[in-house]
Amino acid sequence: MEIWDGYLSDGTPAHRDLIRGEPIPAGLFHLVSEILVRHTDGDYLLMQRDSRKPNYGGYFEATAGGSALKGEDPLQCARRELTEETGITAGQFTEIGRFTSKDTIYCNFLCITDCDQSSVTLQEGETTAYRWICEQDFIAFIRSSDMIDSQRERYHDYFVKMGYVCP
Repeated sequence: MEIWDGYLSDGTPAHRDLIRGEPIPAGLFHLVSEILVRHTDGDYLLMQRDSRKPNYGGYFEATAGGSALKGEDPLQCARRELTEETGITAGQFTEIGRFTSKDTIYCNFLCITDCDQSSVTLQEGETTAYRWICEQDFIAFIRSSDMIDSQRERYHDYFVKMGYVCP
């Protein structure tokens, strides 16, 4: 059983536990950390979602991430999820935005890493492939129908700041 901390819409703790798979009561939110990974050479990491996943199975996504466990802050969650889903254990993390949707508060991070690009590992049931793409190909990816719309929306402010998309 996976237990999460419940939060109010402004991100303050609600001092109430939530259980993965159970409905989240109205007015409460759970925390998800998402990590956009950029190598020091400028390449971005794309991870392919396992085809058995109910949402967007088989799609490449420009993020690693998942739900914060009880007691984790957004950065702790980001570091754990990145390691679990990619094997990347080191990097500089910068929070690049927050986005609230339905019953979820997304904390988005940019991780700049100098890891060996061939050392990325896959998490059984989560990811099935990965690829590093140069910045120009990344821009084309985020402007295409290949990117998951909800992820594009959550990273929109960062993409605008970088000049990848128009405001």
